[in-house]
Amino acid sequence: MSDWLTVTEGDAPLVIAFPHVGTDLADVEGRFRSPWLARRDADWWVDDLYAFAADLGATLVSTRISRSVIDLNRDPSGASLYPGQATTELCPTTTFDGEPLYKDSAPDEAEIARRRTRWFDPYHAALTAQIARLRTRHARVVLYDAHSIRSRVPRLFDGELPQFNIGTNGGTTCDPALAAKVQAICAASGESHVLDGRFRGGWSTRHYGAPDKGVHAIQMELAIRGYMDEPDTPTQANWPPPFDPARAAPLTETLSHILKAALAFTAEDA
Repeated sequence: MSDWLTVTEGDAPLVIAFPHVGTDLADVEGRFRSPWLARRDADWWVDDLYAFAADLGATLVSTRISRSVIDLNRDPSGASLYPGQATTELCPTTTFDGEPLYKDSAPDEAEIARRRTRWFDPYHAALTAQIARLRTRHARVVLYDAHSIRSRVPRLFDGELPQFNIGTNGGTTCDPALAAKVQAICAASGESHVLDGRFRGGWSTRHYGAPDKGVHAIQMELAIRGYMDEPDTPTQANWPPPFDPARAAPLTETLSHILKAALAFTAEDA
C-alpha cells in the first residue's frame, strides 16, 4: 500500500493489526539520543509469529514506523489509557524503562500534529476501511490487535508478565463468549494467562470494539519469552534476539487455535 504501511486483504471476518512491529525512525531519527534505544521497545517479530494467519484468510495491517516516532495504539488526543499507571505517550519521550529518547526538546504540538497526519491517520483509515469492507460481507468481524513485550519491565508492571495477556477493556470491546474461548485456549496451553490484567487493550481495541455493531475487538499482549531467547537485560550486543521458529512452535500452535476460535465465533448466530 505504501513504503511504511502494508495491508494484505483476506476474505475471512478477521483483521489482525500490528501497530508496533516497525523499526523505521523516518525523518526524526537524528533527534533521538540513541537509534537503538528508539527501536528497542518494538514488538519484535510479531508479524513473523502470526505469518500463518494469511492462510486462514485474515486481513493483515502492519506498519514499518517505530512506536517511538508515534504510537499508533494511543489515544490521539493524548489522554492516558491507563490513568495512574506508568505508560508512554502518543509520541513517546521515554523508553519503557524511563530513559529519555530525545537529545534535546521533545516534539511540540505542531510536530505531534504532523506525525498524526503523516502516520497515525492513514494507519487508522486503513483499519477502518478493512473493518467496513468485511462488515459488508459478514455479520460479525473480529479485530485482533497483536502485541508483545519484554517479560519484565519494572516501571510498567511488577514481577514477570503472564505469557498471554488478553485485553477487552473489562468486557466492553467484544462478546464475553469470545473472550471466554480465548481464555480457555490459553489455559489449555499450560502457560500463564490473564484477562484484562495490566494490559486491558489499547486505543485500537477500545476505539473499534463495538459488539452491538458486529465488531469484536480483542488485544493479545504476549510475553516475548514465548518465542525468542529473552536475555535478562537487553543490550546492543544481545537485543533483539533472532526469531526462532522452533522455539516459537508451541506458542504458534496456541495462537493458531485462538484465531481459528475467533473465526468460529464469527460464524455463530449473533
